[in-house]
Parts: sequence; structure tokens; C-alpha cells
Amino acid sequence: MQQKNKFWLLVSGFTLLALVLAACAPAATPEAEEPMEEPAATEEPAAEEPAAEEDFTGQTVTIFTAAEGEQVEAFQSNFVDFEAETGIDVVVEGSPDFETLALTRAEAGDPYDIYNFPQPGLMADFARDGLLVDLGQFLSQDYMLTKYTQSWIDLGTVDGVLSGVWHNADVKSLVWYAKPAFDAAGYTIPETWDDMLALSDQIVADGGVPWCIGFESGGATGWPGTDWIEDIMLRTASPEDYDAWVAGTLDFASPTVQAAWEKAGEIWFNADYVLGGTTGILTTNFGDAPLNLLGETPNCYLMRQASFIAGFFGDAEVGVDVGYFYLPPIDAMYGKPVLGSGSLLSMGNDTPAVRKVMEFLTTGASARAEVELGILIAPHLDADPAWYPNDVIRGFAEILANADTFRFDGSDLMPGAVGAGSFWTGVVDYVGGADLGTVLAGIDASWPTE
Repeated sequence: MQQKNKFWLLVSGFTLLALVLAACAPAATPEAEEPMEEPAATEEPAAEEPAAEEDFTGQTVTIFTAAEGEQVEAFQSNFVDFEAETGIDVVVEGSPDFETLALTRAEAGDPYDIYNFPQPGLMADFARDGLLVDLGQFLSQDYMLTKYTQSWIDLGTVDGVLSGVWHNADVKSLVWYAKPAFDAAGYTIPETWDDMLALSDQIVADGGVPWCIGFESGGATGWPGTDWIEDIMLRTASPEDYDAWVAGTLDFASPTVQAAWEKAGEIWFNADYVLGGTTGILTTNFGDAPLNLLGETPNCYLMRQASFIAGFFGDAEVGVDVGYFYLPPIDAMYGKPVLGSGSLLSMGNDTPAVRKVMEFLTTGASARAEVELGILIAPHLDADPAWYPNDVIRGFAEILANADTFRFDGSDLMPGAVGAGSFWTGVVDYVGGADLGTVLAGIDASWPTE
């Protein structure tokens, strides 16, 4: 800190008199002047010692997740090097009763240190109830932009407060195709929705059936259709409209949402396009539909479904017996959006050790072990594509990385009565021939009022 110099001028009668007397006195023999001393050099302030790294040895941080078994073990293995470097013991606990246990402990004042929420809607509920720590206190916007794109940051923000950071993602915006027959026919991957419809017409002209579609799923019949609507919404409406729709402030019966259903209907209700027609859509199990893509003469050529469906092709090899491509955009104004799902991490306890772990969780290294095992796709900007064990999963990651917008599965964010109820049944009713306006009004009426 610089010190300000202070000067005082003291003038008094005595001082003035002394000066007069001195002027009248005989001159004294001058003495040799003493050499003036050089002013002392200003010393540079001592450099500050770097702050010592806090010693976290012996401290434990617990992460609570909805995952179980091998997934918990894989998650835990991400922290081997981090624990060695910091001394923090990171413990990952999993339970299928995640929501109940997490809420019970949080409300009792004994929260877990970190929660791995399976979807952002539940995280938002915790945040609004004051059960989560504001991550923006130590993770700045500038820092976050070095780790995630803005879309991911927005999805972890609740009412302007950074409440969660993303751990993993799944891609839903995919079209799977019968690769050997597709290639033999000389078909090319469509770049736009119109290109995809033109491809469908060409397949019909060549004597084939373009689409395999299966919405049957027992008590959850209809859910695959909700993914179609959500994907189309992202391609025909703004991200803000999508968010408003998911939040219940943009009605299903609005022209914007109705247009998305009608766009899906252009494929669903074209008898030449769909294997088994609309009856086949409602009677074909979503897990059986993929098998129709296989063989030299497939029953159909195209199927829209999420990345997880790769596990439903049996012994068929993805990339050889079946391929996939990104579901093309519709309106160029909205770029290349991606619909997906995933999990994100939030703080329940605010301590230096927990902050240290949360900072690590914003890096690709915090998901590397799971990425290398092929368990998940990391949304972190510093995740290395070379970590992925094969080209199939690496391709999913590239689609995610190139997305202009990412949004979470809308039905998973809506109230259960809608997202896991009337939305599902509404899809079934619409495919079954019900009037669309009536269907959409019914879904709106089912939205909880409290």
C-alpha cells in the first residue's frame, strides 16, 4: 500500500526572529560541504508467496446417484488420480430410490455432498426449494464456457442461478438405416428433412418400405412417439418455445405445437411409408422394430430412435449390418438441434473439499473412465474423442459436439400426469385416428393446476 507524504510548515515569531539574528551575524568560515547522500533506492515489494494448496487429506466427499452396480463402479473409477492428487476420498453411492432418499435427507438437514440428478427437472425442484448450493459463487461464467457450450450451461441454470453441471448425455436425434441394402441401392444420407422425404419416396418407387415405427411398450405405449414430437419441435420452433412448451406456458393446442404433430403425421399417416401402416405403429414393440432393418432384403430401411437402441440389434454389428445418421433439420433458422437425455451434478453441502470435487466434475477427466468403457457420452468441451472405444459411440459424441442447441427429453421434464400420461396416450389416440385438436386440448386439460 502506498503511503501519502504529509508536509507541515511551522511559522512562528521565534523562528522569524532567529532568522533575522542569523542574517546580522558575521559570516562564518565555510566548511566543506558534505556530499549529498543519494536517495535510497525504492525497494521492490517482496513477491507474494503462492498460496499453499489446501490440504484435503482425510476428507470424504459423497456423490449420490440413481445408477447401480457396474455403473457406480465405473463412475467411482473416474476419481483414482484425483484422489491421489488431492487427498480427498470420493465415495459414489447409488440407489434406485434416488429421488426419495435424496429428498428425505435434504429436508432433514443432512444432505448428500453432491447429487447426480438423472434429469434437470428434479434438480430444478431441489434448487427452487433452496436445497442446492449456487455454483456460480466459485464457477464463473467465463470458466464454465471453457468447459461447456452455452446450451449446456443454460440447462444447468435455474431462475438465473447455476445449479448443476453436466456429467453425461445420450443422443436421441438419430435415424437408423439398413446399411447393406441402403448402400447397394446407391442411396445417400439426407442432409435436410425434405431430402429425407425425397429418399422415402425413392425407396417406395424402388419397391421398398421406408420406415419401421413401433410405439408399443406395454403400459408406456406411445412414449416413442413423444420423442418424434420433441425432435420436430426443436426443428420447427425456437429453443425458447420448446422450453415454454415443456414448462406448460405454451399450450399443446397452440399453432406452434400443433404444427409439429402435423409434421410427424406426414410420415406416420402415409400408408406407403410405414411398415404395417398406422396399425403397425401401435402394435409393433419399440424393441422389435430394429430387427426389421436387418438382412439383405430388409422389411424397411429407416427407423428414428435414440442411441440406446444399438443394444437391440442382437448380434448385428453397428456400422456393418446397420448404420445411423443425424435426424436432419427442418427449418434452417434453428440450425442443427439435438434432443437427448443425461445426468447432471449439484452441490448439497458447501465446503472447500466439495467445491474442489465439483470443479473437477466440470472436466472431461471426471467422465473419462466411463467414456472409455463405452458407457456414456461426455458433454465436456475438453473430452477427447480418442477416449471413445469405437467409431459408433464416437459418432454419437460428434453429433452432440456439433449441435447448435441441445434440449432434454421434454416428456421427462413435464409433470408425470402429462409426460408419462396424457402425452403418451395422446400420441396413441392421434395415430389411432382421433381428431388432433381434440387430442391436444385433452393433454392441456390434464396439466396439473397446482
